[in-house]
Amino acid sequence: MKRTPLYEVHKSLYAKFTEFGGWEMPLQYTSIVKEHLAVRETVGLFDLSHMGEIDVKGQGANELVQKLCTNDVSRLTDGQVQYTLLCNEAGGIVDDILIYRHADNDYTLVVNAANIEKDFAWVKTHNDTDAEVSDTSHDTALIALQGPRAMDILHRFTPENLAYEVKFFQFGVSRVAGISAAISRTGYTGEIGFELYVEASDAEDLWDALYPAVKEEGGQPVGLGARDTLRLEAGLRLYGMDMDEDTTPLEAGLGRFVKLDKGDFIGKDVLLAQKEKGDLKKKLVGFQMLDRVVARCGCAVHQDGNVVGKVTSGAPSPSLNCNIGFASISPNTGKSIEIEIRGKLHPAKIVKVPFI
Repeated sequence: MKRTPLYEVHKSLYAKFTEFGGWEMPLQYTSIVKEHLAVRETVGLFDLSHMGEIDVKGQGANELVQKLCTNDVSRLTDGQVQYTLLCNEAGGIVDDILIYRHADNDYTLVVNAANIEKDFAWVKTHNDTDAEVSDTSHDTALIALQGPRAMDILHRFTPENLAYEVKFFQFGVSRVAGISAAISRTGYTGEIGFELYVEASDAEDLWDALYPAVKEEGGQPVGLGARDTLRLEAGLRLYGMDMDEDTTPLEAGLGRFVKLDKGDFIGKDVLLAQKEKGDLKKKLVGFQMLDRVVARCGCAVHQDGNVVGKVTSGAPSPSLNCNIGFASISPNTGKSIEIEIRGKLHPAKIVKVPFI
């Protein structure tokens, strides 16, 4: 398995590791609940260096990213970030990504760890311009600071008031603890937070600078376990579970990130027809269990004696003290459902997301 530049740091913190997308990553350091609540109440420090970065630059880059992405990349100005999707010709989701605009014809695509090679090949295959496409994932480390105290902590390590000036879905290039970094504010937890992109060789120095400040504020390092429960509470999807190449953005509840009024992009015709006809094969919904059982990915969803879909994500919610999840179900399903867990049906209800 692949390891991030911070692997030895995680070992020294007695992390429990897990495999994720071909990477050996920290699942937890203390407990998932403690780490989750630390992010909600104070601050958490994340190693996200398994994420991928693909640079697209040079003549034709604007045209290429606009063709690849469902969102309207032309709306971006320098220093802005946009959530978007890469779709195949059938409208299925190849990946959900963040796209950073550095300048005209100069972008970085931040892609999911398990999809780095696939996405890089996808971009290159559809590059019929003179744009230069390069995979910079190996040379890039990503550390995230998330939680109510994140802004004040970052302020200690950045020039002037930069930490307070970076707006939601914007980024800037500066120095953090003396280390050159791209500082963005997108987040995957539902909290105030920042993503710090640095050279892989600088990752350990940056972590060592931030970690004491995080501990001083009552925070702690956070593994993938709490990252999953945090994003679920915030109503954020996970690729490979809540969406895949057999699911369209409309079926994943992500239609607001599909701009059908822009020029052509891959999958547009299928998505346009699906929207006009209202012909969804399935829909993604949030649910809350009505008893104390946890519904996990793959559990069948029932209504009126019929199987109407399956759970795609499910976990306890430490913030709400109940069990929640996403399910992909038939579009005409009502709000009261039952979920099959170990051969028994358990009551649940469909609820609005985000959960918090």
